[in-house]
Amino acid sequence: MGTAASLSVLSVAQAADLPMKAKAVEYVKVCSLYGAGFYYIPGTDTCIKIGGAIRLDTAFNGGTYDTPFWQGGAGGNNLWTKDNYTTRERINLTTDTRTATDYGVVRTYANIQFDFLQNRESIAGGYTEVDYAFIQFAGFTFGKAVSQFDPQWTLSRPFISSGFNSGSFNATGIPQISYTASFGNGVSASISLENASPYRNAGLWNTSTFIVGPGASTFTGTFYGSSSNTFLGNSYGGNQIPDVVGNLRLDQAWGTLHFGAAMHTITPGFYAGTENTGHADNSFGFAVTGAVEFKNLPTGAGDSLKLEASYGKGAAKYIFGGTTDVIGGGRYNKVSGNTAGFGYVLDGVFAPGGQIIQSEAWQVSAYYEHYWNPAWRTSVFGNYSQISYGDGNAQMLASFQGIGAGGPGFNSSSAAAARAGVFAGTGNFDLALAQIGTRTAWTPVRNLTLSAQFTYSRLDQNLNGTYTTNAGGMLGKPAGTVLQTQDQNLYNGAVQILRSF
Repeated sequence: MGTAASLSVLSVAQAADLPMKAKAVEYVKVCSLYGAGFYYIPGTDTCIKIGGAIRLDTAFNGGTYDTPFWQGGAGGNNLWTKDNYTTRERINLTTDTRTATDYGVVRTYANIQFDFLQNRESIAGGYTEVDYAFIQFAGFTFGKAVSQFDPQWTLSRPFISSGFNSGSFNATGIPQISYTASFGNGVSASISLENASPYRNAGLWNTSTFIVGPGASTFTGTFYGSSSNTFLGNSYGGNQIPDVVGNLRLDQAWGTLHFGAAMHTITPGFYAGTENTGHADNSFGFAVTGAVEFKNLPTGAGDSLKLEASYGKGAAKYIFGGTTDVIGGGRYNKVSGNTAGFGYVLDGVFAPGGQIIQSEAWQVSAYYEHYWNPAWRTSVFGNYSQISYGDGNAQMLASFQGIGAGGPGFNSSSAAAARAGVFAGTGNFDLALAQIGTRTAWTPVRNLTLSAQFTYSRLDQNLNGTYTTNAGGMLGKPAGTVLQTQDQNLYNGAVQILRSF
């Protein structure tokens, strides 16, 4: 028995010395608190989600953002030198972090785009942009995020890109400090201070100096004291007061309701370019919007209908949204044969010694999307936008013709030659844009979508007369060519391949 006991003790000791199977090291731990795709950053209690997409776009008779070819805007100055198609390749990277604290979740989010535009850049060139970069904490949002003026579904409008005119649509985000309060049952409200430049400053027309017609590619004038060309009319001052924006929202299973309002500050430049000439008083414009979304319609699972209407006075870019001249804060222009149609999107107009006369603008838009099955869906969308200048029209027309409000020396040959051409006629600068389009998308496998889109645009302008081109071959027309002003039609399309991850 003693020998057996000794052997038992020995066997136990030997077993203790045997190597044990190590517990698997969990290098990346799944974080299930905030949805799929989040992981704990090793050694911390912060969860992170990394994602992105690769997007390949080709636009026909349009710009790389699926923008119709408004000559002098999204493309070349004439029909021969413009590209019939343009391509763009984009890499999108996103990071989303969440950390639970005693004061609620601290969130950071960034969205970085790497773009290559085939028809604009060098053979291997491109550019980088930061669309979103913000921190959220205790109801506050600090940084570049979707404007609080826009409805919740602004980034899920069912078209390929941002070239379709659709009210306030700032797909690249707006710098802001905002606070959102939740009241339960899906009701919330936000108040925000937002940086108006360059997203919300549509520009001013100082009628003491000419403004370019349909021949040049950009507006002339100054901005913040710079002599470079801009899309801001010919006289706009610097930012002095941020836009004040607020909203009231309702989120339910059936859809959403959104009401937004904004106060916009309009700062003019000097009457004659220097401080001793004085300037008009600052003016305060405003904009309001209402939007509704209906989800899972009786027409099919996943179907949706989105409606929005907006009005702005002295706040044109809340109606003609975006960041480029052709979709807000600039010029629409189309030449077809010996006809031309053009107009401007501006916050207002003023004459020497006078005050700002604000523009008035409004828009309605609608989007319907139907799922034929989980892989195929088709959307139909439309928009009508209008801007008018009221009492400022007479001053604008006189300035554009180079008479009356032009002042001493304005009608000199040097001033006339500097313009792309000369307009003679009547009418006004009120402008309307109607667009309708459709997109069909196919998702053969998860996170891979192929889509095609067609858009028709109608430019409704109110100038009645002729535009005679000056020297320089602007618009590809010989000097002295007479163009009759009339409404214009445009057709453009786009295809896209999108792989998200």
